[in-house]
Amino acid sequence: MKEYKTEAIRNIVLASHGSAGKTMLVEALANFTGITTRMGQVEDGTTISDFDEEETRRGISLFTSVVPIEYKNVKLNLFDTPGYTDFIGEVIASMRVADGVLVLVDSVAGLEVGTEMAFQYSEQFNLPKMILINKMERENANFQKALQSVQDHIETRLIPLQIPWGERSDFKGVIDLLTMKAFEGDKKEGVEIPAEFKDQAEEAHLALVEAAAEGEDDLLEKYFENGDLTDQEIMRGLRSIIWEGEFIPVMVAAGAHKVGLTPLLEVLSNLMPSPADVGNAEATNEKGETVILEPKGDGPLAAYVWKTTADPFVGKQTFFRVYSGTIKADTRVWNANKEEEERLAGMAVPRGKEGTPVSQLHPGDIGLVAKLSVTTTGDTLCDKDNPLTMPQADYPNALYQVALFPKTQSDAAKLSTTLSRLCEEDMTLSWHNEHATRQTILQGMGDQHIDVAIRRAENKFQLGLNTEEPKVPYEERITRENAAMYRHKKQTGGAGQFGEVHLRVIPLADEDFEFSNDVFGGSVSNNYMASIEKGIRNVMKDGVVAGYPVHNVKISVFDGKEHPVDSKPIAFEIAGREAFKLAFKGANPVLFEPIMSVKVVVPESNMGDVLGDMNSRRARVQGMDTQKGRSTVTANVPLSEMLRYTTILRSMTGGRGYFTMEFDHYEMVPSHLTQEIIEAKKREDEEKEE
Repeated sequence: MKEYKTEAIRNIVLASHGSAGKTMLVEALANFTGITTRMGQVEDGTTISDFDEEETRRGISLFTSVVPIEYKNVKLNLFDTPGYTDFIGEVIASMRVADGVLVLVDSVAGLEVGTEMAFQYSEQFNLPKMILINKMERENANFQKALQSVQDHIETRLIPLQIPWGERSDFKGVIDLLTMKAFEGDKKEGVEIPAEFKDQAEEAHLALVEAAAEGEDDLLEKYFENGDLTDQEIMRGLRSIIWEGEFIPVMVAAGAHKVGLTPLLEVLSNLMPSPADVGNAEATNEKGETVILEPKGDGPLAAYVWKTTADPFVGKQTFFRVYSGTIKADTRVWNANKEEEERLAGMAVPRGKEGTPVSQLHPGDIGLVAKLSVTTTGDTLCDKDNPLTMPQADYPNALYQVALFPKTQSDAAKLSTTLSRLCEEDMTLSWHNEHATRQTILQGMGDQHIDVAIRRAENKFQLGLNTEEPKVPYEERITRENAAMYRHKKQTGGAGQFGEVHLRVIPLADEDFEFSNDVFGGSVSNNYMASIEKGIRNVMKDGVVAGYPVHNVKISVFDGKEHPVDSKPIAFEIAGREAFKLAFKGANPVLFEPIMSVKVVVPESNMGDVLGDMNSRRARVQGMDTQKGRSTVTANVPLSEMLRYTTILRSMTGGRGYFTMEFDHYEMVPSHLTQEIIEAKKREDEEKEE
């Protein structure tokens, strides 16, 4: 592949709901431009971009892959992203380094939840958008209906750059309103517009010129005076309104049949911005000052790592975008986040699973390098004498959790390293050891997301895992003061043990734990206080009534007794432990549960079902809002009621609903539920003993 300068590069994310045809469009473009000699098929697992064995098995995209398409001296880096909402992290990572988004809309289904999320995140990253109404050859395809379904959802005006030449089985090709030519089938040359579409095309062309004229004041003046603009002026005006986000252009295609590809490639190369058009990025230097990075080859080196993949056979692969400076193969670069040097041995341009070796990359280009030792997603590569860090993308909070158990002892030994490697690859995956339940928790965006991660752990890293629904990390607290005493006395043949502790437990509102020595008169020596506290802390870890950690309690040791010979630290540790248990049980203990702040977005027609379901989950609704046919409910809901909500919401809304969730606070569990939790704990303990 030849070297491309910044002005000739286009970084475009293909985003949509699942099955809108992104992967097959990339496949068709690769074949159409001569990269491949035959088109692969998703069903056969032979496409360029879906090469992972898990993608082949499921028949859907799970990971983003980059496929560069060369067209008329322009390099289009196409990011084929997953459409399934569980894998939204891949879309976000791609948009972080892209300069534009092509949103695919199925001509039959119209706007779907994945399409909405594509719009939502492209707005968040402030990227110019284009729409491609795809699969126009399908039975029940309807260009106007699909177009309207999108327009009803978004406020930005849509402007067709192309209209279909027929629909369904009569779909012959595309009528391009920029050149006023008709492109039949997969032909590369345009012909005269058929007579029956002439009037429709003229009317649509006029609307297009009017929209272009709004791009600049002098174009608008000229349009009012002359009633027309030149082709160059139309393109200039369109660039302005598209890049500013005032209009979204709409194209038409049947990607898998290679229909409409020439006008699509023309639009992407001429109207999508290059990294030079997008302009400057920001970074932070070692003093914490903001540095402006211009997309110039002679600027300070800054490359952002947007994706890493761990493979035990190929090794770690690191994908990056150059923002400033020129990056050369077989040189050393500085990882500013990890403060370590890395060597770029064997730098390449990615194309699906293959990499084409390159000697250097210019600003704006996407590169790939294997076997970096410390670099992970979100790091910045730069010059050692000019360290810079670029801002990382924000990823949504996890929505779905499972508890993991290694199958064998050897699996247990590599559990933490494998989970860490998986989470380095995917920023929406995370894991932790839950102190309250003593479980290893893996969290992600949904059941499919977690399932893919576990299969990768098994297939790529040979880690055997069992899963179960995680326990809720409840907390034990008290609601009133109480005092108790315990005397530990043990007489055996040799030296005895003696320790007596009187203590008081007091509820604390703002602090987690406080220990106070309030003994006067020296009835218990100071040097035993550490042992008493140790005994109490050990009980607090395991809980007193239901096996969950104790929080928000103050301990006041106010009296006790010791023996000049038999008193030992272990005796006071035991006495402190038992006195604490007695005092805690008499202080009206309660359980507290984590409460999540939840925001659910559903079609308006599903609002009643969602509210009814929320009420059954002990939710406290904080607010409701409806805009453009979508309803948003915000509520505080106990975590115990939300563990499998992703699956339930999807089935309730036919996949059209989605939600976000983050921890908010702890709240007391209702007494009837507390008793159930305590009983369940007792049964579990009895089963273990058996």
